[in-house]
Amino acid sequence: MEQVNNARQVQKQYEKADNLQVRIRLHAKYSTNKEPFGQWIYKQYALEENMRLLEVGCGDGSMWGNADALLPRGAQLVLTDFSGGMLEAARGNARGEKISFLQADVQQLPFEDETFDAVFANMMLYHVPDIQKGLHEIVRVLKKGGRMYAATYGENGISGYLGELLSGYGVKSDMNRTFTLQNGGEILQRYFTHTEVRTREDGLVITDREDLLDYIFSMTAMMGAADADRESVRKLLDARMQDGVIYIPKEYGMFVCTK
Repeated sequence: MEQVNNARQVQKQYEKADNLQVRIRLHAKYSTNKEPFGQWIYKQYALEENMRLLEVGCGDGSMWGNADALLPRGAQLVLTDFSGGMLEAARGNARGEKISFLQADVQQLPFEDETFDAVFANMMLYHVPDIQKGLHEIVRVLKKGGRMYAATYGENGISGYLGELLSGYGVKSDMNRTFTLQNGGEILQRYFTHTEVRTREDGLVITDREDLLDYIFSMTAMMGAADADRESVRKLLDARMQDGVIYIPKEYGMFVCTK
């Protein structure tokens, strides 16, 4: 039952792209590492001509705004997401003749075995109700020697900070640890012959608490803090400001895995 409830919360959060855009804007505005996260992710990929590529949980597809320039000659990318609303946003953001779109659940991918040379699963595996089933499907559709790229967060970043901040509203201080930088390697080694982790140095230096409040209230349904009052949370943030700044650590990285 808990898996079902979590899945419903995630679906509610991602049925439209608005909440995601709030989170993207906060990171873009206040990150100490000014290289866009999507650009850092793209730099980790080893892409070649004529590859068949799949992205699961593509979100709003914004990193593929100029896909024809980003993808090598002859390459084809299929963007999928379980949310129809999110996929609709991706159709508007991701442009190019090398891209196609399909609504699909990573736990039951509608593709033949060994179809793709690479699979991208960024910032989404911790949302999958049955991560083992999702990874099994990714491996199934991946060609032998192909790679999966899976960006995720660590356990010492913004999720833990917000969990502790909102503990008075019933939010557990421990975040979703289904798939993190700390435990992801152990999970993935069951499915792939080789796994490496690449980390990204970063943090948030926030000067306008209203932006952080917007971020928090884009997350409350998923975090279980739907009863949080904006003014009360504002006072909590005021108490944490030092010299007009709220500092929040960020811990992100990527697993690169070979079948």
